[in-house]
Amino acid sequence: MIKVSLISLGCAKNLVDSEIMVGHLHQAGMMVIPEAEKADVVIVNTCSFIDSSKEESIGHILELHQNKGMKKRRKEQKLIVAGCMAQRFSKDLSASLHDEVDAFIGLDQVTKVAPIIEALYAKERGRKHIPEDFVTARSTYIPDYDTPRFRLTPKHFAYIKIAEGCNHPCTFCIIPQIRGRHRSRTVASVVTEARQLVQEGVRELNLISQDTTFFGMDTWEQRPNARTPVDSSRGTALTTLLRQLNAIEGDFWIRLLYTHPAHWSDELIKTIAECPKVARYIDIPLQHISDHMLDRMQRETSGAYIRDLLTRIRAGVPGIAIRTTFIVGFPGETEADVDELCEFIRATKFERLGVFRYSQEDGTRAAKLEEQIPAKVKEARWHRTMALQQQIAAEVSRAHVGRTLKVLVEEPGVARGEADAPDIDGRVYVPPGLAVGEFAAVTISGFHDYDLLALPAGEKPTEWKVARQAQ
Repeated sequence: MIKVSLISLGCAKNLVDSEIMVGHLHQAGMMVIPEAEKADVVIVNTCSFIDSSKEESIGHILELHQNKGMKKRRKEQKLIVAGCMAQRFSKDLSASLHDEVDAFIGLDQVTKVAPIIEALYAKERGRKHIPEDFVTARSTYIPDYDTPRFRLTPKHFAYIKIAEGCNHPCTFCIIPQIRGRHRSRTVASVVTEARQLVQEGVRELNLISQDTTFFGMDTWEQRPNARTPVDSSRGTALTTLLRQLNAIEGDFWIRLLYTHPAHWSDELIKTIAECPKVARYIDIPLQHISDHMLDRMQRETSGAYIRDLLTRIRAGVPGIAIRTTFIVGFPGETEADVDELCEFIRATKFERLGVFRYSQEDGTRAAKLEEQIPAKVKEARWHRTMALQQQIAAEVSRAHVGRTLKVLVEEPGVARGEADAPDIDGRVYVPPGLAVGEFAAVTISGFHDYDLLALPAGEKPTEWKVARQAQ
């Protein structure tokens, strides 16, 4: 029996691809093990969104190769590189890593991983020639509810990829070139998968795609002309999906991740407000607030639009937590742009916020723009914005003290609230006796930066208990 170990890098969307590969390996009768050094085949599912992710991916590949022949990796062990970096750079990597890597597979080959492995061994035995290139020019694949998949997340939460690809023209982003045009699953497919997951005990469904709010819009009929208004009642829409997911029996959260601001609507805001299982949390990457920067980034939004949208979201869904991300150091960014961004952050008081230093990615239009910002300036702007957000985060956390929250227990002593997505947001430290993988009610007794400290609901905090939790 062939033993396979898989290393999954990058985002949750990449993790779903890894889960699909593992599911197909199991289906083919191969054994998937966590220890790379004991495997016959090691698969590295790579990310190439920004330079640091590419460096991490290449680092893993070279480390595995360097261990070949040592105790950690046997000489006959096969190494396969999959994922976004393989999709984007397969030809270049094939030349530079010819001796290190046995095969590169693209995003459309995740369901073919088992026969590719079998072909590698067949080629070695001289019985069959293996094709030289497994990577298609443009990705078109999208999973369905019955796609073999083995979840790599804890039992109590799961990611559901509701669409793949992206149609946006953002000048800093390479994703549309890697993952192709936007293509949505059907509502029925997603609901069927969600129902299966809830029946398995999942307490949190995280809806993901490159552009979640564009879900279903690619199925709409084309407008006769540009002046004809869009009728959101036509075809599939995210609102339809959310209402059908909310109707599934059971106690669980539905979390919206990766929502592009350009496709929000009052109907979506109303739907979230009327669906109690949809978490009072949204992830909405804004990238900047300065019109100058939004125009250069080709974000299809303006500062006025963003401000109005956030006002409508908070008015329509009281108590909602908003997570966003910004980019600093984009080509041509001025101190005035950064001042406007900081003032916006200060005024809006985002519950959750991350900041990226701009990464000059080959193949993007922004990489060719003039007025590239020096690394030291990017770093200074990053520290300035993150220091400001740290102050705001403390204010947000302090406001929770004394409140009772519903949390999902991740592991003994650690939970997440409705305002905390897996892996990217804060934690709630709870008494160790609460059941892992289940919801619990707790009273917030204190905080530390982005994390909250809690006691069982109804129990009054004492100085001793708060001090003990903070240790």
